[in-house]
Amino acid sequence: MVSENERLEALKLFIVLSRSHKVLHESTNQFFQDNGLNPTEFAVLELLYHKGRQALQKIGSKILLASGSITYVVDKLERRGLINRIASEEDRRVTYAEISPQGRAFMEELFPKHEIQLVELLNVLTSEEKQTLTTLLRKLGLSIKNLSE
Repeated sequence: MVSENERLEALKLFIVLSRSHKVLHESTNQFFQDNGLNPTEFAVLELLYHKGRQALQKIGSKILLASGSITYVVDKLERRGLINRIASEEDRRVTYAEISPQGRAFMEELFPKHEIQLVELLNVLTSEEKQTLTTLLRKLGLSIKNLSE
C-alpha cells in the first residue's frame, strides 16, 4: 500500500521534473529554430558530427525517433547539403548517412554555442549538484526501464 506521503512526494517530483524538462526543451528548441533547425534535425546532425557515419536504420534508435521520421529528416538535411547518403558496398539494403563538409562546418560553428547555452541554463546548479542529479536521473531512468521490460 502506498502512503499518502509517498503519493504526494511522487506527484511533486513528477511535476518538478516535467516543468524543468519543459523549460529546458523550450530554450534549446528556440536556439535550434533560431539557427534554422528543428530539434530532430539537430539531433541527427549532432549524432553524425560526433559519431561519424551511421546506418539510416540505426539513427532512429540512437536519437529516440520513429524510423519513419528519419527518412523525412535525412531528406531535408540532404537537400540543404548538410549530410550525404552513402550506399553500403557490402549490403545493398543498407544506406548510411554522413555529415557533409558543409554540415561539419555548420556544426563546428553551432555546437559550441549550444554547449554555452547549456552551461548558462544549468549554471544555477553547482558541479556537485549536477553530478548528483545526473546519477539520480540515471538511476530513475534505468529502474523505470527495468520495470517496463
